Amino acid sequence: MTHLISRRSLVAGSAGAAALLALPRLGWAGQPVRGGRLVVAADSEPSNLNPAIVASNGVFFVASKVVEPLAEQSYDGKDGLSPRLATAWEGAADGRSITFRLREGVTWHDGKPFTSADVAFSALEVWKPLQNLGRVVFKNLEAVETPDARTAVLRFSAPTPFQLIRNALPVVTSVLPRHVYAGSDITKNPANQALIGTGPFKLAEHRPGEYYLLKRNEAYWDRTAPSLDEIVFQVLPDRASAASALEAEQIELAAFSAVPLADLDRISRVPGLKVYTNGYEGLTYQLVVEINHRRKELADVRVRRALAHAIDRDFVVKTIFLGYAKAATGPVPQYDKTFYTPDVARYPFDPARAEALLDEAGYKRGADGIRFRLKLLPAPFFNETKQFGDYLRQAYGKVGIDAQIVSNDTPAHLKAVYTDHAFDIAVATPVYRQDPAISTTILFQSGLPAGVPFSNQYGYADPEVDGLIRDAASTIDDAKRAELYKALQRKAAQDLPLINVAEFSFITVARDTVGNVSNNPRWAVSNWADAWVKQ
Repeated sequence: MTHLISRRSLVAGSAGAAALLALPRLGWAGQPVRGGRLVVAADSEPSNLNPAIVASNGVFFVASKVVEPLAEQSYDGKDGLSPRLATAWEGAADGRSITFRLREGVTWHDGKPFTSADVAFSALEVWKPLQNLGRVVFKNLEAVETPDARTAVLRFSAPTPFQLIRNALPVVTSVLPRHVYAGSDITKNPANQALIGTGPFKLAEHRPGEYYLLKRNEAYWDRTAPSLDEIVFQVLPDRASAASALEAEQIELAAFSAVPLADLDRISRVPGLKVYTNGYEGLTYQLVVEINHRRKELADVRVRRALAHAIDRDFVVKTIFLGYAKAATGPVPQYDKTFYTPDVARYPFDPARAEALLDEAGYKRGADGIRFRLKLLPAPFFNETKQFGDYLRQAYGKVGIDAQIVSNDTPAHLKAVYTDHAFDIAVATPVYRQDPAISTTILFQSGLPAGVPFSNQYGYADPEVDGLIRDAASTIDDAKRAELYKALQRKAAQDLPLINVAEFSFITVARDTVGNVSNNPRWAVSNWADAWVKQ
């Protein structure tokens, strides 16, 4: 288990600590206080910390405090956004361009000025060609004009929905400094670990296996922020240790359900600790069963429907997620009022119906009661995925399918499922990010190369589905675009290329001395410029 950093060692090891102790205290409970250090649990250390290349929550958790996007999600902002490096954005009526007005008075952490050239470089050299999600969102981006230092005009070779770009801004538009990356191998640039951004905090130190130390950016464009002097992300790969560290006051905040759900009831009654269930609305995770269509039995839709009828979603929600989830009906979560439709085929828990479908498909029970055997690979990412894998093995056993669990670490799991296709069914947890075109349609689109994680590597191919995805990618009318995605949901529910089981979010536990927790829909991966701690 990773050694916990004591408060004493943190103070001794941080040159900024002495300075923060000398700062005046500007307020007390209930009022933001300037100064102080926030110690946070972190359960992973990404090999590439650059959010402009790897748009993932594991990277954003630390990097979003250092490298900023053009806009962030907001509970009350126009179109659900609040400005960051861009102060305004406008799409052309023909869908061929979007104009961004950029913020004045912004400098990089090395003192160089932030300009539209940085946005142009990031869009053309990083987001479109290198970023996992940007490759889809900016597929038709062909040029970025910079008529002045404060204006960037993105031009597209084909009509591109403004709605999509707008929804994607918080996730795919982390801006990099052109003067640091231009002319280098971007994927190997040392700044991918030693980040240089415009954010409220600078990355001061990373000790592998121990912590990331972030320090206040004294030249941040918002002169009233940040409130904190330092943030320490203490590496705690063992999630069970997060609750103990909170109780011992060795850490002050644990996000992304670092405290196991089974411990929440007890931890919520510990004086001085608060449980937050909001702040993740823009990061809805989906529990799905991926199905390898290359397997003869699983290519039959009757078998896939039988697999769906064999799952008791209510049991999964109540027993595995302890109520911190919802039963899913399809690939779009129910909270998304723009794109979600309930008008889809449903597969209620019905083992008898599952058995009848398997019989109809020609897979009757043998003398040993077994119809056929499957290799089941649960993703190793969360306790709940592993628990669901155990449940699935039992549920399928009851209808005559012998599912044998194969457990791998994360690299081996990704390779087996998304590169080698060495699985029959797998448990996965894709993320829904405000728009079906952002990490959801990739689950259904055919013809994707092997090795793309969290994509359609199960071999499902349907011309109608591909057509819906293609049409939606170029439809600039918001209402028509939403209807195309509703048609996609209906088709996916009929064909069941995968099975959507549940939608779940996360929990944050923090000491009650931490202020402004969970105040936007992506709080855990936003910049925490207004977070503060009582001294």
